[in-house]
Amino acid sequence: MQDKDDTARPTASPVPADRAGRRRRSRLMAGLLATAAAAALTTVAVPGAQAADNPYERGPAPSTSSIEALRGPYSVSQTSVSSLSVTGFGGGTIYYPTTTSDGTFGAVVVSPGFTAYESSIAWLGPRLASQGFVVFTIDTNTTLDQPDSRGRQLLAALDYLTDRSLVRSRVDSSRLGVMGHSMGGGGTLEAAKSRPSLQAAIPLTPWNLDKSWPEVRTPTLVIGADGDSVAPVSSHSEPFYQSLPSSLDKAYLELNNATHFAPNTSDTTIAKYSISWLKRFIDNDTRYEQFLCPIPRPSLTIEEYRGTCPHTS
Repeated sequence: MQDKDDTARPTASPVPADRAGRRRRSRLMAGLLATAAAAALTTVAVPGAQAADNPYERGPAPSTSSIEALRGPYSVSQTSVSSLSVTGFGGGTIYYPTTTSDGTFGAVVVSPGFTAYESSIAWLGPRLASQGFVVFTIDTNTTLDQPDSRGRQLLAALDYLTDRSLVRSRVDSSRLGVMGHSMGGGGTLEAAKSRPSLQAAIPLTPWNLDKSWPEVRTPTLVIGADGDSVAPVSSHSEPFYQSLPSSLDKAYLELNNATHFAPNTSDTTIAKYSISWLKRFIDNDTRYEQFLCPIPRPSLTIEEYRGTCPHTS
């Protein structure tokens, strides 16, 4: 009987050792599974990060109706800026998206033309701001200021907007553009020439004695009018556009059956292509390329459109 007991002891002892080994293997396997799960979660998170490659995208996906609408998706507030509180330009009105949940916005300053006041281009303020921009429509120091002066004033207004204004915390100072009508359009080219870091420029039926702009490095949309007798397209808008570098993102839109003063009242064609241009180049939002490329064809409101499809970086 003793021999049987001695034989039983050696055969019984490996059982707990085997269980211990299984426990160790189980713990090892659990660790490996946890590591794999963590790696899987990391992998899942990457597409979300990639989906946000463009941190400047603002608002829902656009449609023809959304960019032709009188108002975009953002509610807009406004604040007046007295000429007595600024230097370098004549004050104006800042229009901005009311929400703060979307972070900062790109900004645009708009200048009126010769003998005109801010009121002549005020319609662009809420229309552009409701699409997701901070927009500053300004008065110039005097209504007789020439294009070179208006260019400097556009830049002074941008600097005020980003450095001193009540809404400066809402503005992304690296994403700025300029617009202007008539001599303000000529000033828009002057501003773009002086400050190549600008992201977009839109001269509206522009006037300037300088016809050549090979120095401009800012994506530029020139908007002329077929019936313009003040700044005829043949001696202003067309040579301005043609002189811009061929390597530049640029376009020329000639309004059909329109006069020099078309930009002074609400105009769907001006708004549609201005919004698309600003979105594409200030917000880097490629969702708006569909309205710029293929090149728009002549229509009831477009006499001619020339340009390059936006370059992709």
